[in-house]
Amino acid sequence: MPQLLPETTTPVESALPASALNGLGTRPFGVYVHVPFCATRCGYCDFNTYTAGELGSGSSPSSWLEGLRRELDLAARVLGTPPRADTVFVGGGTPSLLGADGLASVLDAVRGAFGLADGAEVTTESNPESTSPEFFAGIREAGYTRVSLGMQSAARHVLQVLDRVHTPGRPVAAAGEARAAGFEHVNLDVIYGTPGERVEDLRASLEAVLAAGVDHVSAYALIVEEGTALARRVRRGELPAPDDDTLAEYYELIDATLASAGLRWYEVSNWASSEAARCRHNVGYWRGGDWWGAGPGAHSHVGGVRWWNVKHPARYASLLAEGNSPAAGREVLTEADRHLERVMLELRVVEGLPLDALDAGGLAEARAAAAEGLLDESALDSRRRAVLTDQGRLLADGVVRRLVG
Repeated sequence: MPQLLPETTTPVESALPASALNGLGTRPFGVYVHVPFCATRCGYCDFNTYTAGELGSGSSPSSWLEGLRRELDLAARVLGTPPRADTVFVGGGTPSLLGADGLASVLDAVRGAFGLADGAEVTTESNPESTSPEFFAGIREAGYTRVSLGMQSAARHVLQVLDRVHTPGRPVAAAGEARAAGFEHVNLDVIYGTPGERVEDLRASLEAVLAAGVDHVSAYALIVEEGTALARRVRRGELPAPDDDTLAEYYELIDATLASAGLRWYEVSNWASSEAARCRHNVGYWRGGDWWGAGPGAHSHVGGVRWWNVKHPARYASLLAEGNSPAAGREVLTEADRHLERVMLELRVVEGLPLDALDAGGLAEARAAAAEGLLDESALDSRRRAVLTDQGRLLADGVVRRLVG
C-alpha cells in the first residue's frame, strides 16, 4: 500500500533503492514541473491549484520558483548521474501566469539540474487569456518547442458552465500567435459532454479547432469530480450528470471529424497530424518511462518506484528551504502493479499491447474481445498485438479489466 503521510509530519526519505536506479537513462526520461497558480478556479477542476486569494501571503511565484530550483538540485543528487531530459512538460495550474521570463527561469532550472537531450521536446500549458504574441516569442526564444492551449469549447454557454473565463475566439487566435512565433507543434484541449452542450456546439468547437491549424488535439470526456463546484451543482439537481450514450456519440463525432482533417488518434484521447506531432512526454508515461515530477503535488516514477509531493505550495517551499525532501508518500510497485499499468496504458495507444504481456487467461479474453469487435482480430494474428477497434476505444477500461483478470 502507498505510504501516505499527513503534510504536517516528517517527509519521506528521498533516497531511492538501487533497483530503481538500475537502467536509468536507458528508458525515456522526462521532467514534469507543476505550476500551482490560477487566476480563477474552474468549476470542474480538481487539480492541485490555488488562486491568489486562496494562498494569501503564504506563498508566491518567487517562493515556488526557489523551491523548484532546490527540488531539481535534490533530484540530480538522488539520481546520482542524472540522464539529460528527453522531454520537459510544464503544467498546472496556469504556467502562462508566470510570463515568458518566469517560464524561461523554469527551463533554466531544469537545464541546470539535468541538461536537455539533443532535440528535447519542451512543452508548456497556457491559458489563452494570459498569452500574447510577445509571450510566445519569449518562450520560443527561451527554448520551448511545444505549446498546449486550453480551449475546452467554442460555445460561450458551455464555457460558462465550466467556469472558464476566456472568450470563445481567443484560443484560435492564441494558436495562430504561437505558430507565428515559430511553434511547429501546438495542441488544443477540448472537453466534451458538458451539461447543456448540444451536438451543434461540439461541431462548432471542432470547426474552430480545425481553423486554428494545430497539429495536435486532446479531447476529454467531462468527469464530474467529487469536491468540485460542478459536482455540487449536479448533486443539487441544478445540472444533469454527463450521459454515457451522449459521450460515446460525441467521441465518435470528434474522431471522425479530426480523422477527415488528417489528425489521427494515437492514444484514446489524443490525435496528431503525424508521428512527429505526438506529445513525446505523454508517450513516455504510456510506455513506462521514468520522470521526475517537481512542484507541489507532483508525482514521479523511476524504475518501479512512485512518489508524490506535499500539495500546499507554502509547505512545499518550507520543506525544501529546510533541506528536506518535499515527498509526502511513496510506493514500490509490485510485479502485479506494473503488469496492470502496462496493460492499462499500452492498450490505449494505437500500436496496442504485445500479446506476450498477457498470461493464458488474458490471451483467451483477448480472443473473446476480438470476436466481440472490441479488438482488431487481424492485429492479433498478424502482429501479435491487442489493438483496440473504434468500438473498443469506447469501452477501453472494460477491455483492460478483462485482459488482466
